[in-house]
Amino acid sequence: MEQKTIKTNIIFLIVIIASFLCAIIKLSYISFSGSVDGIDIAAFAKNRNTKVRTLYASRGSIYDIKGESLAQTVNSYTVIAYLSPSRTKNMDKPNHVVDKETTAKKLEEVFALNNINNMSYDYILSLLNNDAYQVELGPGGRNITELLKSQIEALELPGIDFIQSVKRYYKMATLAPYVVGYAKENDEGKLVGEMGIEQYFNSELEGVDGKSTYEADIYGYKLPNSIETTIEPKAGKDIYLTIDSNIQLFLEQEIQKLVNNYEMDWLTFTICDAKTGAILGSASNPTFNLNKLNITSYLNPLVSYQYEPGSTMKIFSFMASMENNNYTGTDTYLSGHLMVDNARIHDFNDSGWGVITYDEGFAYSSNVAASKLALSLGKDKLHEFYDKAGFGKQTGITLPGEVSGNMNFEYKTELATASFGQGITTTPIQNIQALTMIANDGVVIKPYIVDKIVDNTTGEVTYKGERNEVGRAASHETVEKIRSLMYDAIYSNKTDALYYKPSNVEMIGKTGTAQISSNGRYLTGKYDYIRSFAGLFPKEDPKYIVYISVKQFVGSIKPIADAVKNVVEEVAKYGNVANNISEENNNIITLDNYINNDIESIKDKLSSIGLVPIILGNGNRVINTYPNKNTKLLVGSKVFLLTSESNILLPNIIGWSSQEAITLCKMLGIKYNIEGYGNVTKLNYNEGTDINSIDELIITLDSKN
Repeated sequence: MEQKTIKTNIIFLIVIIASFLCAIIKLSYISFSGSVDGIDIAAFAKNRNTKVRTLYASRGSIYDIKGESLAQTVNSYTVIAYLSPSRTKNMDKPNHVVDKETTAKKLEEVFALNNINNMSYDYILSLLNNDAYQVELGPGGRNITELLKSQIEALELPGIDFIQSVKRYYKMATLAPYVVGYAKENDEGKLVGEMGIEQYFNSELEGVDGKSTYEADIYGYKLPNSIETTIEPKAGKDIYLTIDSNIQLFLEQEIQKLVNNYEMDWLTFTICDAKTGAILGSASNPTFNLNKLNITSYLNPLVSYQYEPGSTMKIFSFMASMENNNYTGTDTYLSGHLMVDNARIHDFNDSGWGVITYDEGFAYSSNVAASKLALSLGKDKLHEFYDKAGFGKQTGITLPGEVSGNMNFEYKTELATASFGQGITTTPIQNIQALTMIANDGVVIKPYIVDKIVDNTTGEVTYKGERNEVGRAASHETVEKIRSLMYDAIYSNKTDALYYKPSNVEMIGKTGTAQISSNGRYLTGKYDYIRSFAGLFPKEDPKYIVYISVKQFVGSIKPIADAVKNVVEEVAKYGNVANNISEENNNIITLDNYINNDIESIKDKLSSIGLVPIILGNGNRVINTYPNKNTKLLVGSKVFLLTSESNILLPNIIGWSSQEAITLCKMLGIKYNIEGYGNVTKLNYNEGTDINSIDELIITLDSKN
C-alpha cells in the first residue's frame, strides 16, 4: 500500500516539472521573438496604453464688410440635475437635488425670464422625479448661453450642474441667413458648415485640429511621469463678407413689410456694387433664424433659384441686336401680335399701340418688338451674346448650390420667346452679373461676396476679393443706347415701371413679368407670374445694381415698386449719391464739429436746425459725436452726443429704427442682439438701466410699429 502512494507522488512531480519547463521555454521564446501568434507584444502593449486626445481648433468668425460680427463660436451649456443621494457625503453640502419642488419652481422662473417657454414647473418636476442617477433638463436647458448659466448658478440650487460644449452663435440671427449659412456639431463634436459661407469655406473656417498623445492606465488616466506629446491646433481663419449690414437691413425691412401685408411664394432682393461686383446685400423670403434653424427651404434664392426671367431679358436681347448692327431705334413696326410658325406672340395688352418705333417698343415692353429683332438676328448670334453676358453657366460666386440656368432655344418660336425671357431660365446672380456691363462700358464683372480672409493669429490677409473682369460683351455705343432706353422705360410713363421712380436719385431700369411654367404648361391664374425689376443708379454713372424677383405675389406691382424705391432712396442717401436734395431747401444739414462744446448749447443748436439730439450721460461737455463732422443728414435725423459723465443710463429707444438702436449700442460698447425687423418695440432692460450692468441688450423689432 505504501509503495503505490510513492509511485503516484512521483508521477505528479514529473507532471509539475514538465509544465514548469514548458512555461520557461514559452517565456524564453516570447522574450527572444517579441511576438505571440504573429502579434508584436511590445506594440500591442503600447497601443493598449497610449491615448490620443483630439484638440479641436477654434472655428474662425464671419464678419460683414465693416467688421460687424455675423458668426462666432461661443461656449454653450446643458443643464443637468444629479438625482442620486449617493453623491452626497455631507448633508450640510448636498451634491444632489434635495428639494425638487423648490428647484423646479426657481428654474421655471429663470427660464421664463429668458423667454424659454417649454420649461414649465410640472415638466421640470417630472424630470426631477426620475429614478436615474442624473438627468438632462432639456429641451430648454440645452445649449444655453453664458448669461443664462450665470443666472442659474446664482440660484445656488444643490445638484444642478452644467456640461460645457461649443456652439455657433449668430449675433444678427436673421440677417442674410442664406449667405452666412450655419455650422453645427457633428457626431464627433466638431463644428461643420452646412449652408452658405459656413459650408463653402468650411476648411478655411475650421482650421487644423491638434492632438495630445500620452500613456494612460486601464482607466484612461495619464500615467505619472509619462511623456505627453502635443501638436497644438491651428485656429480657423476669419472671413469678411462684402455684405454691408446697413444695406442688408434696408432690404430685409422692406421684405418684411411685404410679407406682413401680402401673400407670395417667394421673393429675392439684392443690391450689388455695380463697379466691382461686390454683393452689398441679399435678402429673401422665406427666411429663417440662424440660431433656431427654422428652415423651410435649404436653397439660396440668389444662386439656386432658376426661373423664366421675363421682360428684363429684353435689356440683353436688344443689346444683342445693337451689337450686331441689327437695330435702328427709329424704325417702326406694327405692335400687338405676331405669328411665328403658327404660334401667336402678343404684347401684354394684346392689341398693342399701333405702329411705333423700336425705341418706343422697349419703353412699352413690347414682346413683338423683341421677337422681330431676335428673328432678324438669328439664334446663333443671340446665343453668343447671352453667353458673353454669362447666362447659361455658373458665375462662380463662392456660395454653394449655384445652378446654371437653361439657354436652350432652337426653333423660331423658341428664339422669339427667348428674346423676352420665356422658355429660358436664369438665376438672380446671373442677371446681376449681366447688368454689370451697363455700368462698366460693356465689360462684364464677376460678382463676389467675400471681401477678405484673414489669419487671425498673424493678421495676414490670405485672400482679397476684388473686381474681376469676365470679358467685354458690348461696345460703348451699345451701352449708351441701352441706358437711354432703360431711362425712358421708367420716366416716359408708358408703363407701370413709373412706380419704381425714386425721389432722390435718377435710376434706369426694366420691369419683367413672366408666366410660370408647370409640367410643360403655363399657369393661367391671376397671380401666376414672376414679377421682377432690374435697375441701376445713379443714371449718369451707375454705382449700384438693384434686382428683385417675386413669385405669385397676390397684389399689384405697386407694393413691390414701393419696396424697391424705398431701398434705392435709402442706399442713395447712405452711399452719398442722392442728387436732388439740396441744402438750400433745408432738407439736408451738414454737421459741424461739436466736440468740447457745452452740451446745452449744442443741444439747442441741433434742435433749432431740425435735428434730434440724443444726450448720453449727464456731463456738461461733448466728448464724442455720431455722425461725425461734415456728415450730411436729413432733417429729423438723430445726432448722438456723448458727454463727459461716465455714468450713462439706457435711454428710451422704443420706436427707434434698427439702425439707430445699433448705432447707440456701438457708440456705448453694448453687446446687442437684434430680433425681427422694423422699429424697436421691446427690450430686455428697462429705460434708465446703467449701461455697465447690461450683459446683452436684446432688441425686438416689429415692422408694424
